[in-house]
Amino acid sequence: KLALLQAQVEPHFLYNTLANAQLLTRSDPARADKMLGELIAYLRCSLPRTEETAATLADELARANAYLELMKIRMGERLRVEIDVPDTLHKLELPPMVLQTLVENAIKHGLEPKPGPGTIWIRAKAAGEFAEIQVADDGKGFGGATSGTGIGLKNAKERLRIAHGDAATLLISPNYPSGVTVTVRIPMEKTGS
Repeated sequence: KLALLQAQVEPHFLYNTLANAQLLTRSDPARADKMLGELIAYLRCSLPRTEETAATLADELARANAYLELMKIRMGERLRVEIDVPDTLHKLELPPMVLQTLVENAIKHGLEPKPGPGTIWIRAKAAGEFAEIQVADDGKGFGGATSGTGIGLKNAKERLRIAHGDAATLLISPNYPSGVTVTVRIPMEKTGS
C-alpha cells in the first residue's frame, strides 16, 4: 500500500519541467542545461527503493532540495529557500515523499500564485521523544483560491499512518504574517544506523 501511495507522483511536474527545458534550449541553453541536470538529480533521488519502505530525513531533504533547485530555475529570484535541520536528525526514518509533498504544496498553492518573491522554510527539531518537521511558506495562505484536490496531503497523512500509526500527526496552520505551516510530528524511535 505504501508503494502505491509513493507512486502517485504529480505527472504535471515532470511534463512542465521538460517543456520549460525545451523552451530554454532556444533562449537560454545554459539554464536549460542546468534545469536538465537538476531534473536528473531529482529523478535519481526519487527512484523507488525496493529494499526499503522508509527513507531517512537526509534522503528526503536531498529530494526536496533537487526539486527546489528546479523551481529556482523556473521561478528565478522569486523563490528563496531556508533549511534548518540539525545533523542529528538526518538518520531519522521518514516515509518516502512526505516532505516532498509538503514542499510541492507550498510552491503550487502558496508561492506560485503569489506575485513577487516568497520563501519556503524547511525546519526540523527534536521535541522529547518526537521529531517535528515543518514546511512553511509566506505565500497566499488559506484565503487564496486553490485548484488543489487535497490528494497530496491525504496521501502524506496515510503514509505517516502506515509507518507510525496514531503516534504520527500532520497539522496545518497559518504562518504569520502570511502563508501556511505544516508540521509533521513522528516518534524518534526509528532512526537509521
